[in-house]
Amino acid sequence: MIEKKELLNIIPHKGKMMMLDRITKYCIQEKSVEAEYKITEDCLFYNEKEEGVPSWVGFEFIAQAISAFIGIREREKGIPPNEGYILGISQMNISLTFLKKNSIITINSKEIESMYPVYIFQGEIFLNGQEVLSGKITVMEAVDRQNQSKE
Repeated sequence: MIEKKELLNIIPHKGKMMMLDRITKYCIQEKSVEAEYKITEDCLFYNEKEEGVPSWVGFEFIAQAISAFIGIREREKGIPPNEGYILGISQMNISLTFLKKNSIITINSKEIESMYPVYIFQGEIFLNGQEVLSGKITVMEAVDRQNQSKE
């Protein structure tokens, strides 16, 4: 398990933009990660009127889990993590409008395709064991010109 304090050294998100509480498990060989986040008023996207976070923000939760996975993978190789960018979101299915305050969501993501520095991940968000969001996210790792021959 990787708690928030350690995550701050792995991913570039800070302050209210940091939307992961912990990594509950990951597997470098399976290219997968599972994270958790408790919905609170501290979230950058919190909507006071609705007392929650719009579900469409789920793509950002998944993207941050991806960022954490790539950061963990790079750290295990002894390479400092790079910044990354969301290139596209597809096949997004959302079954509720808001993730309500004090809900704890589980975020799963698994790399399904890659051609360095671009990766495609399948992601899901679960609330109380029920899938409430799923989709694919294409991300690109920023290429460090000094270290272009990583893979």
